[in-house]
Amino acid sequence: MATNIVCQTCGLMQQVEKLEPGARAECCRCTSIISSRKINSLGRTAAFSLAALILYIPANIYPILRMNYYGAYSENTVWEGCVNLFRDGQWFVAGIVFLASILIPFFKLLGLFFLVITTKFGSARGRQQRTWIYKIIAVIGPWAMLDVFLLSVLVALVKLQQIATVLPGRGLLAFTGVVLLTILASASFDPKLIWEEAEQAS
Repeated sequence: MATNIVCQTCGLMQQVEKLEPGARAECCRCTSIISSRKINSLGRTAAFSLAALILYIPANIYPILRMNYYGAYSENTVWEGCVNLFRDGQWFVAGIVFLASILIPFFKLLGLFFLVITTKFGSARGRQQRTWIYKIIAVIGPWAMLDVFLLSVLVALVKLQQIATVLPGRGLLAFTGVVLLTILASASFDPKLIWEEAEQAS
């Protein structure tokens, strides 16, 4: 069944036949990609999300930073960093770090799992609501870049070795893995699968 699609680059409307997984359609005028289908979308999304959830636990339990400053040794997890910022009166910064590093990634992964399960079993209920969930996940996706920013701050702290010994903790690798796997999980999900069976039924 052909679908009318407007090219986002040149504005030309054209008909595109149903694509197989891994295929993509180009605009006949400007050759921009106007439609594409992802290979094994549900399986890849579920795998990346599950791996991210597994790493989510050590990323928040184990310290991401260890510091030895003139004999004073300290270890800090992401949660302890939020608490310390809150105690120091940096409420706004503490809130952003908590949302970007703990709360948003967790609910983002749960949302992706929900979309995978309901799409896999062909649930006909709440397709519009599930589409909104996907849109919300896509909107909050750039907030994951704050995690990258936090990692860059940790790299900058390592340069304090002239006055203190700063070493990465056991949670840093898991923390980095959660960030990367969450990005991959979001990029792997194909929202067209939510409505595919509805189109076939009609």
